[in-house]
Amino acid sequence: MKKLAVAMILVATLAVGLSSGDVAAQPQPEGQLTVAFDVSIALTFLDPAETAGIGVPFVFLYALHDALIKPLPGNDMAPCLAESWKESPNGLSYEFKLREGLKFHNGDPFTAEDVRFSFLRYRGAAAKLLHDRVKAVDIIDSHRIRFVLHTPWPDFLAFYATPATGAAWIVPKKYIEKVGEEGFRRQPVGLGPYRFARMTPGIELVLEANEQYWRNTPSVKRVVIKSVGGARPGQAGAQRSRAARILTPDWVDDSERHGLRAPPRAVSV
Repeated sequence: MKKLAVAMILVATLAVGLSSGDVAAQPQPEGQLTVAFDVSIALTFLDPAETAGIGVPFVFLYALHDALIKPLPGNDMAPCLAESWKESPNGLSYEFKLREGLKFHNGDPFTAEDVRFSFLRYRGAAAKLLHDRVKAVDIIDSHRIRFVLHTPWPDFLAFYATPATGAAWIVPKKYIEKVGEEGFRRQPVGLGPYRFARMTPGIELVLEANEQYWRNTPSVKRVVIKSVGGARPGQAGAQRSRAARILTPDWVDDSERHGLRAPPRAVSV
């Protein structure tokens, strides 16, 4: 579990950097980071709708996708695709103001339609609870959306906007309607700092930097995640030796203080 937490911090730090800024003025991504991962890489890890209430998928969601609200270093509920939100005085609704001008990896614009679609499509952990509690999802305009509850539920954001579920992670409505669920599984598209390049299910995932990511240009051009979960002990050790550098919490803390521009070539998690 500790190693998984470190991996999530690594991906989050690579993904979002330490502050927002002008993408055009930032250094271009360079180099490759190879990660040896002790779990077989499942296709479901790349789809927010399939999030099973465990930490592993979020390593991939932080890279490929983005959420209205998500934990970041120093803030357990950081505004991301939602610039702001407010709860009604009676506790029956939550309204989100969405960030404007964002595009999915395939060029589709991000709108409130995608937020509503992603919530209704969600079928992972606590999906029934969320869908039963939410009476309606109303689109106010292209970048404002309101969730209306049947009765006041103080824990709504604790379920919707934290790693308790993947319901607040957004996928492209138009793209999925065009290519279908199977097409999305083969070629997932998101709003995250890395775009899908290729995958050998269970074995390897290759991601390329999304240089138009709204928060910060990723510092690493290519991330290769290699699974060693199915290898025999001797084989796993050999593969980890090729992904030689072990990421430690001290290295993560230091990178957060000084800015992550030159990560290790490879890590084992």
